[in-house]
Amino acid sequence: MTEIRLLNEAEARAAVPALCAVLADCVEDGASVGFMAPLGRGEAEGFWQGVASGVGRGDVLLFVAEVEGEALGTVQVGFATKPNQPHRGDLMKLLVHRKARGTGLSKQLMAAAERAAKERGRWLLVLDTATGELAEGIYERLGWTRSGVIPNYALYPDGRYCATTLFFKDLRESPAGG
Repeated sequence: MTEIRLLNEAEARAAVPALCAVLADCVEDGASVGFMAPLGRGEAEGFWQGVASGVGRGDVLLFVAEVEGEALGTVQVGFATKPNQPHRGDLMKLLVHRKARGTGLSKQLMAAAERAAKERGRWLLVLDTATGELAEGIYERLGWTRSGVIPNYALYPDGRYCATTLFFKDLRESPAGG
């Protein structure tokens, strides 16, 4: 059974080891998600502890997908904090462990993130993803609008440059999570 949970700060801190495992699996698989290979345990833990702090401040929504009690996916919504952007959020780090890919976890995580953002008045979401990767197609199928591609924007974990595709979604134009 799959459960998608929105974590509070204490739950986020308790989930750090499991979230590190998901992140490490994605980096090992070559995903351009902000980290270089090999991903050190301390680097991963520091990242997730920072996310947990953001959850505690109310700047970040952190979701985890658990399958039979094991965390196998995650996504975040970061809230823009500038006074002129109270309606906007950044969808970040949609990560699904390789052993759970193709099971619909991405779609479930995205639906939960979009619904929660909309409930909090964040109706415009933006994201970026490596051009040509599987996630790009996922976002298109979920109704996100491609706004452009930036060449050589980031690096893959092995050091190769990759282009990045930017997407946005106006949640007022579609049902939350649809």
